[in-house]
This record gives sequence, structure tokens and C-alpha cells, in this order.
Amino acid sequence: MTREPKRRPAHRENPTEGVGRGEQVEGRRAVEELFRAGTRRARTVWLSGDGLGDLEERARAAGARVHRVTATELTTRARTASPQGIVAAADPLPLADLDTLLRAPFAFLVALEGVTDPQNLGAALRSAEAAGATGALLARSRAAPITPVVTKAAAGAVEHLPVTIVPGIPAALARARDRAVWTVGLDVAGDTSIHELPIATQPLVLVAGAEGRGLSRLARDRCDVVARIPMAGTTPSLNVATALALGCFEIARARSR
Repeated sequence: MTREPKRRPAHRENPTEGVGRGEQVEGRRAVEELFRAGTRRARTVWLSGDGLGDLEERARAAGARVHRVTATELTTRARTASPQGIVAAADPLPLADLDTLLRAPFAFLVALEGVTDPQNLGAALRSAEAAGATGALLARSRAAPITPVVTKAAAGAVEHLPVTIVPGIPAALARARDRAVWTVGLDVAGDTSIHELPIATQPLVLVAGAEGRGLSRLARDRCDVVARIPMAGTTPSLNVATALALGCFEIARARSR
């Protein structure tokens, strides 16, 4: 299936205003991926405890300032419950351009609307990256920013998955449609099974809504397809991160055939 793109006037915005962008990274896996990806500079690293020699060496090799501190000092600096002995201060995550993500020949994007739980956001980004998503769309307001809890829950996925911050998900979906990119919403009342998605191999944006209320009416109306995840039990719905993971891997399975 193909769609002729429509022309749209140039749009300017400041996508970073008031948004956390992962400047503090905590946890061994998240910090390891910070160094592995090399897409932004680690400025300072604080360590406490044993078994961190490799990360300490990588921090010094990257030119970061390294401080050995007590467990109490590290806990005071940390913003997560279990920083695993390491906290890093880094440059903000670089932001991708929405139109660049939409123009990718095999675009497979995820959009998260109104997800306010940082654990859910981090887990969703981790699943999206693992499934081969080529980018993520996050809203600037009424959603969790990229906090230390998010980067830790994502286990380093934020270092590899291009992220763009948009003023609102419905407007971003309209722009996707203008650029011949399909939009698929996840909803328990969807009229199409995610296992029978005819456009899974096309450039698309997979959209998941907020915890509890799901997709907003406007976002749902701007989706080309609203898909459901078939449920065999009595539980009425899935956690947003779980639902997005299932949707992402179903699309990845369809694309691998």
C-alpha cells in the first residue's frame, strides 16, 4: 500500500523546553551503554563499591572526571532506588528531527502519548529498541521526561534509539500522514488484531496511550488503523509498556518474513 504525501508548510518549534533529556545516568548497564554508544559526552562519573573497574577505565578513557565516593554519598546523589554503585552526569541526549525519522525508507517508529510513569516509559523504550524500532516520539508536556529512572529502566536503550520531542502526539501523527507514513494505534477496542496488520511492513508509527485511559480521542481519530492485542484471560488490559512490547515484536516478526 502506498499513499501520496501532501505538502505542508515549514513548522518551527522549540522541542526541548522544559524537558528532561537523560543528563543523569544511573546503573551499570545504562552507564555501560552510554560509553558504548559514544553519541554524547560523559562529563563526570561517581563510583562506590567493587566490581566497577571496567567502567572506571572506560570513564577515564572517555575523558570524564571520576570520583570514588562512599555509598552514602552516592545514594545522596542518585535519583533511583538502586544505582548499582555508579552515577554519571552526561550531556543531554541528542534529539532527532521528526521529518528525518519519517523519511527513513523502512521507518518503524513508536509514539508514546501521556505516559507519566517513568518506569513504564523506560521499559517501553527498551522494548522498542530491542524490536528494531528506528525512533521514538515523546510529547513535551503531560508525560514523563527522560529522568534517571527512565534511563535506568531503559537499560541503555536511550543511547541507541533516536528520540524526538514533539509538542503533541496528535499533531505528529498528522505530519506522519502527510509524509505517507501509516499510523497504528494500540487500543483494547481496536477493530483489527495486531497479528493481522496488513501494513506491518510499511513505514509506520505505532502509538500507545497513557496508563489507564489509553489513547486520547484526537490521537485515536488520527490513526489509520486501531489494533488490539487479543486477550485470552479475564484481565481487561495490559500495562502500556507490555502492550507496546507485544506490538513492536509482532511488527518485527511480520517484517522478518
